[in-house]
Amino acid sequence: MSLECDQSSLGFREVPAETIPAERRRKAGPVEWGGLAVLALPTALLGLDVTLLYLAMPALAADLQPSSSQALWIMDAYGFMIAGFLITMGTLGDRIGRRRLLMIGAAAFGVASVLAAYSPTANTLIVARAMLGVAGATLMPSTLALISNMFLVARERALAIGIWATMFALGMAAGPLVGGMLLEHFWWGSAFLVALPIVGIVLIAGPLLLPEYRAPGNGRLDLLSVALSLAAILPVIYFIKDSAETGLSYGSALALAIGIAFAGIFVRRQRILTNPLLDVRLFENRTFSAALSVLLFGLIGVGGAMLLVTQYLQLVMDLPAVTAGMWMGPPALMMVAAGIGAPLLTRYVRPGFIMAAALALSAVGYLFLSLLPWISGLALVTAGYGLVYLGLGTIAALGTDLVVSSAPPEKAGSASAMSETVQELGIAVGVAILGSLTTAIYRRLMLERVTADLPEDISSTVEDSLWAASSVADRLPGDLLGSAKYAFTVGMSASTMLTALGISTLAILCAVTLRNVRIAAEDQEFGDDEKR
Repeated sequence: MSLECDQSSLGFREVPAETIPAERRRKAGPVEWGGLAVLALPTALLGLDVTLLYLAMPALAADLQPSSSQALWIMDAYGFMIAGFLITMGTLGDRIGRRRLLMIGAAAFGVASVLAAYSPTANTLIVARAMLGVAGATLMPSTLALISNMFLVARERALAIGIWATMFALGMAAGPLVGGMLLEHFWWGSAFLVALPIVGIVLIAGPLLLPEYRAPGNGRLDLLSVALSLAAILPVIYFIKDSAETGLSYGSALALAIGIAFAGIFVRRQRILTNPLLDVRLFENRTFSAALSVLLFGLIGVGGAMLLVTQYLQLVMDLPAVTAGMWMGPPALMMVAAGIGAPLLTRYVRPGFIMAAALALSAVGYLFLSLLPWISGLALVTAGYGLVYLGLGTIAALGTDLVVSSAPPEKAGSASAMSETVQELGIAVGVAILGSLTTAIYRRLMLERVTADLPEDISSTVEDSLWAASSVADRLPGDLLGSAKYAFTVGMSASTMLTALGISTLAILCAVTLRNVRIAAEDQEFGDDEKR
């Protein structure tokens, strides 16, 4: 027997395996695996683009001299546009063709990268970064949806998605190394030009190795729904980022209220449309909703850990960016192992239990990081962060596959976009919550250590953050910088301890809610044992 998606109810029904069309039981060949290599490139590029900019920012700021507000928008415009347009682009790919949208997006990403590299002013760079975000929003859902078309056997699809999911982390891990080498020999704009050879390969090899897919029976794109989705997502992303950087304010709270209000209007409109931008009935499937929840809350911890570990290596241990990037390489390899190994383990163990076990190990990793005020050293950081990445690789591979395979084939683009959207939101929320908690504890401890004889401008700088204190290190008396490092580490310890408790709870919920989801036989699809 096999578990087949029932598109009318968005649940699963049991049907004889021999009744599944032969085309859907066909194993992938060299063309499909070659196509996966092509799809992995833009995924790695998006990860690379994140960490490259962090290294290029000091040189960029010295050249373009942006204001503090402009510098913030240079950093945030990319993420805003990606998060805002993911749902729209996922549905657009279903309607105009997933390969076509990937080709258009890749070409646009190349053009925007050139514009960013040669930006003469800060405002031009902000526009280019926004363009990169819109183009980037076409890449992730298109690549993931095409994988669902190319790999029809469940286990092959799970492995392909596992490989795909690890490429983003590999790109992020390679960013400091690639960026360091580029900035040592070239100007800051070279960091953006890395995209060009990758875009060239995708545009040449894509039409040869990738199939085209357009969902049948879809109507025109509802532009009002597009506007409503942006009005719902962008204010929420603004609230998260603004709260993380400046704390809760009336302006950010108003943005959150506006986002929630438009989200309600958006959902109501989707329920009455014949061809909605996002089919909200997908959430009626428990596998779909549970897997999305695991991705969202799992990525909250990862987003916070990524921020805190990066700062710890550079600001507490005083490692150069390139060296810090090298030490983050072994954890990235843990993610690769999990992303490829977890789908293979589903031959013997149900995916919900594998994800739960990986999350439990991830919780141990957060506990390791919480010990840093008392047991310092690179070994503990690498081990803890490696376990965090082990959990990330597992839930990214299996959780994403469960989301995509729980949706009807013609909704794969929309489901892929939802998967990416919740992961973007999870990382942003993690940075906001754990970053804010760490900063709050840091400030409280530093208020007790800053003496009254310290100049007011220096004391306010030291009390603000460890990053700010490090910028005036040569003007600080005694071991005040050491106290600042210790205060940050204590704040990091509290944040990671809280995360360990949350991830432990998530592991239990994951095992319970996904306990009936399984892969049964080589020619079967992911599904539930019963209609949800």
